[in-house]
Amino acid sequence: MTRFDEPLNKALDPKTAKPLESSLNITTVGELLRHYPRRYAERGELTALDALEVDEHVTVVGEVSRLMRKPMRNRSGTWLEVEVVDGRRNKIYLSFFGKVSHVVETRLKPGTRAMFSGKVGRFGQGERAKWQLNHPEFEPFEEVESSASSAAEFAAAPVPIYPAAAGISSWVIRRAIGVVLDTLGPIPDPLPGDLRARHRLPGLAEALEAVHRPRDQGDIARARKRLKFDEAFMLQAVLAQRRQAAAAWPAVPRPRKGDGLLADFDGRLPFQLTEGQVEVGEEIAAELALDHPMHRLLQGEVGAGKTVVALRAMLQVVDAGGQAALLAPTEVLAQQHHRSIVRMLGDLSTGGMFGGTAVTLLTGSMGAAGRRAALLDAASGAAGIVVGTHALLQEHVQFADLGMVVVDEQHRFGVEQRDALREKAGGGRPHVLVMTATPIPRTVAMTVFGDLEVSTLSQLPAGRAPISTHVVPVADKPHFLDRTWVRIQEEIGLGRQAYIVCPRIGDLEGDEGDLGDLSDPGDLSEPGEAGEGAGERRPPLAVLEVAPMLAGGPLAGLRVEVLHGRLPPEEKDAVMRAFTRGEVDVLVATTVIEVGVDVPNASVMVIMDADRFGVSQLHQLRGRVGRGGLPGLCLLVTDFPAGTPARERLDAVAATLDGFELSRVDLEQRREGDVLGAAQSGRRSSLKMLRLLRDEDVIKDAREEAGLLLSADPDLADHPALRAEIDRLLGDDRADFLEKA
Repeated sequence: MTRFDEPLNKALDPKTAKPLESSLNITTVGELLRHYPRRYAERGELTALDALEVDEHVTVVGEVSRLMRKPMRNRSGTWLEVEVVDGRRNKIYLSFFGKVSHVVETRLKPGTRAMFSGKVGRFGQGERAKWQLNHPEFEPFEEVESSASSAAEFAAAPVPIYPAAAGISSWVIRRAIGVVLDTLGPIPDPLPGDLRARHRLPGLAEALEAVHRPRDQGDIARARKRLKFDEAFMLQAVLAQRRQAAAAWPAVPRPRKGDGLLADFDGRLPFQLTEGQVEVGEEIAAELALDHPMHRLLQGEVGAGKTVVALRAMLQVVDAGGQAALLAPTEVLAQQHHRSIVRMLGDLSTGGMFGGTAVTLLTGSMGAAGRRAALLDAASGAAGIVVGTHALLQEHVQFADLGMVVVDEQHRFGVEQRDALREKAGGGRPHVLVMTATPIPRTVAMTVFGDLEVSTLSQLPAGRAPISTHVVPVADKPHFLDRTWVRIQEEIGLGRQAYIVCPRIGDLEGDEGDLGDLSDPGDLSEPGEAGEGAGERRPPLAVLEVAPMLAGGPLAGLRVEVLHGRLPPEEKDAVMRAFTRGEVDVLVATTVIEVGVDVPNASVMVIMDADRFGVSQLHQLRGRVGRGGLPGLCLLVTDFPAGTPARERLDAVAATLDGFELSRVDLEQRREGDVLGAAQSGRRSSLKMLRLLRDEDVIKDAREEAGLLLSADPDLADHPALRAEIDRLLGDDRADFLEKA
């Protein structure tokens, strides 16, 4: 009998086990059985060949329409071209060379329906370009049928098509799964029987059999329901355990004082807080007064006033004798936060005899004297608020009494980085507030999965003007780009300013602009999106190329400056200050201006190669305009034609200013990320069946069930199979991650 935890190389022959491990990282029987089909094909169904993408490893179902022997170009002999159709007049051509071509000729007769697997490419020019698979693996349906118990059974049964890879095809995976299912012994079911009964779920063994060898669509639906619930329940059980552990950690209470810095600050505010800011402020104030650490996500639209809410919370901590650290992802943003906080506090930021608190800036590129002074202010407690970049995370940075950590744009920092700052608190853990204007997929996932306490600012302060967003499709309408430069001239003629954003700094080797290692990658366009010639697309536009071109051409006569992450810190600060004072008309920049930069006079944002940025980045970037009561204009320049996924993504951004709606668009495209690991993009998700947007009801039910079970049995002493499954799911690395997170 085969065990669920048995190594694959003991359950299967080495020729099958080795490629499963090397290509798909599948090492045990259980991992193989949890490698679920991507989709199912019916015997009479053909794959729509017009949905292919260049360089994708595909498994297609089609019918052979004809075989053609063709002479070799540079030597004697022939090769075989097989034409395959999909029933919609779409065709793909298979190429076979050498002796194997003669074998193929005997197996693939016209009229044969089969599965073909390989890396898809295009050959030819323009409209005559053809889809092609070179030496694909294949399996005729007739051969699958002969292995079925009856032709009738085969005709009715859906054919599973698995996520495959170079070196192992879908049908080899299917056969391997069949082998282990035939020899599989009894497996413990992690879900209690009464829970399965309440939700009408089949047992685990039955679900695995049905998902891999379904008799009909009903089998697939029942199996998916159970396996989705498994994933949701395991996650909820883990997160419930984590919340229990977090509640047991000590933190120094930081209650609000009736008088002090916060009261003085509130009395001086030149504007009235919105209802949302007041409400969220009360939530945070109450949690800061508790003896266990706050862990709250503050999400709100660009310009919704999150910084004021965070500053009021930091002042409450300072009033209670502690310090607060604000962690920003870039030096430009850290400097902006520092200036903004000092400006809002006025003489309360000077400390000393004025009864306020010092606000210190610490970045990695500061001079030695300034750095020593900042380190001393933090370590001595002279600075109540310390603003910084990754420099705050270094071992030699110490605090007198770190009571609160504010992380701006939390997705720009890894879990280990955030944890390094939290470990600097003395008597317990600091309270943590993370902020974001556009929840990235992992943040949305953790929110719906119930891991974070969430505060939302949906109300914009008075004075924020609307922003209109338009796509500039240079492929379809090249003259629109000329109109873009005219619009900038018009706005500057009215005394306003403009940003132009490029994805790259210059033509230096390895230069990828200021995108860095983001969870929201700079280029989300898929290979082949642009159709013919997509693989030879020009490099991304660069600041150091675009700025002189504009200054000597369509924007001649305007004051044009550049800003990017490789400028010396003092030069970056000088450029930003000059732009803020209105001494620069057009700022050509990378994404260093993505978050936090506040220049009320800027009214136009032009994003070059906009398709190379993610949804949340685009939303953040356009939030730099419309901040001073002036109507904002954002133009998304792209050379992708209408109908491509990249263009659809830009159209979605142009269609709404709702950052939360855009986060759902982002999530649909990139998936949830690995919510139990450090990966934030969807490419390494531990979720095989569950989809956040599609399965919110399943997640809600699982959260309720997990909460009930864990409250009655926190250590899962009465549920050993569930405990073993959670241990398997977590492993040492992920358990450590959850401890840190």
